[in-house]
Amino acid sequence: AAAAAAGPQPISQAQGAAQRAAPQGTAGGNEEVYQHVLDLRVVERREHALLELSKKRETLSDLAPILWHSFGTIVALIQEIVCIYPQLSPPPSLTHSASNRVCNSLALLQCMASHQETRPLFLKAHIPLLLYPFLNTVSKDRPFEYLRLTSLGVIGALVKVDDAEVTSFLLQTEIIPLCLRIMETGSELSKTVATFIVQKLLMDETGLSYICATAERFYAVSSVLAKMVSALEAAPSIRLLKHVMRCYLRLSDNSRAREALRQCLPECLQSDPLLQSGPLAKCLREDATTKKWLPPPPPPP
Repeated sequence: AAAAAAGPQPISQAQGAAQRAAPQGTAGGNEEVYQHVLDLRVVERREHALLELSKKRETLSDLAPILWHSFGTIVALIQEIVCIYPQLSPPPSLTHSASNRVCNSLALLQCMASHQETRPLFLKAHIPLLLYPFLNTVSKDRPFEYLRLTSLGVIGALVKVDDAEVTSFLLQTEIIPLCLRIMETGSELSKTVATFIVQKLLMDETGLSYICATAERFYAVSSVLAKMVSALEAAPSIRLLKHVMRCYLRLSDNSRAREALRQCLPECLQSDPLLQSGPLAKCLREDATTKKWLPPPPPPP
């Protein structure tokens, strides 16, 4: 805190941290990046620094270790997150500008969640738990929706790379109930990311065993999937539907879940298990990736 109050330190300090963390030939010589990292420790300069660094997360491969190993940076990002918690309580008062600012902080966290070097440190610090209050919101106002979607993006970045440590960590938290609620009530894009997270957890043997271990967990997941299928019949979305179908396919790999699914599949799947007709079949067959999941149509008589 004393260092932050004293203002930015010589830029060589940030460069030193970055050079120790990053491979040669990536951010070397980019003094603007180092200055933005230093500015994160100065409240008056932080908002601009967050914006500029979030723009560079896709192009600067070593940004994650630079951020993680630079003094005071993680504390500054955590401050940005927790300071808006009071705005989540009823009546919600989150503004567009506050949402945009914290989402820029979340974008930098996503960068660290994606990076091989910083991901284990990210989990060890239990940083994902700081995002759960955002995922637990229900307001459909745009600032809240943007906040939920960006928070989901951080968790999505963690599960995107198959990592048993990530799965083990997340299964010890409330991520599945939080995702299930978003899958049921969120916007199409939020539903898609939340379903992707559940799908990736299911793809891990530990995740599949966890969800199928009790009837309560299995039916919590299967009932939400069934509601989504019913909604997708009326308004098909291939990007959402393919994640839902992958969840069903993966659940069927478990013998107990496979038997239970015979009784709890939505009506449209029970009456047409091969998806030969209807809006869902048409939607799936129009997508090259999911078309191969379906059996060929029967030959004409």
